[in-house]
Amino acid sequence: MADDIVSTDTVSTLTITPAAQGVVRDAMADEPDSDRLALWVEVTGASNGAYTYDIYFQAATDAGPDDSRSDADGITVIVPEESLDRVRGARLDWSDDGEGGLVILNPNIPPKPASATVPEGDLTSDMALRVIAVLEEQINPSIAAHGGRAELVSVVEGTAYLRLGGGCQGCGMAKVTLSQGIEVALRDEIPELVGVVDVTDHASGTNPFFESAKK
Repeated sequence: MADDIVSTDTVSTLTITPAAQGVVRDAMADEPDSDRLALWVEVTGASNGAYTYDIYFQAATDAGPDDSRSDADGITVIVPEESLDRVRGARLDWSDDGEGGLVILNPNIPPKPASATVPEGDLTSDMALRVIAVLEEQINPSIAAHGGRAELVSVVEGTAYLRLGGGCQGCGMAKVTLSQGIEVALRDEIPELVGVVDVTDHASGTNPFFESAKK
């Protein structure tokens, strides 16, 4: 990694190393109307406790008045307004790992999603005991093959609150497992069950699950 960092603007929204500049400049030269283009860096979401990005070429004139526009040794860099606070102080660099590629080293991290509120309930009620029986006899033996486990946390007003563990915590398929597997099985055995709510802290799992939004 190069140590000579080139600042892009007075508030240091984003810096870009000489190594990255060379890669960007070569790629931009192959684009039609390259003299009109800017390098856009946009936060698209979050995954594994870090922001995800879209880095692309687009006309510099498309930038709005509140977008950050700066210069890195002749390369116009634009960060959309909604991404500014999330990339402020970050660095765009070139990594030689694997096949190589542009990487963003960002001191900012996404806020941790708030855990779902778990109401207190009686785990000795008839419905709670029936839910536990279905989990232990049907569901857990099935998802154990993938290292997962479902635990009843509470039953309140006919709604079962579950916590997923093992391979299901942080898994990107957790929502599907819950809605199409666990909930269906519970409702088949307990028709009066009103609903099933996942209260797992997926962000602390080995593969934290986030749904990223892209404009």
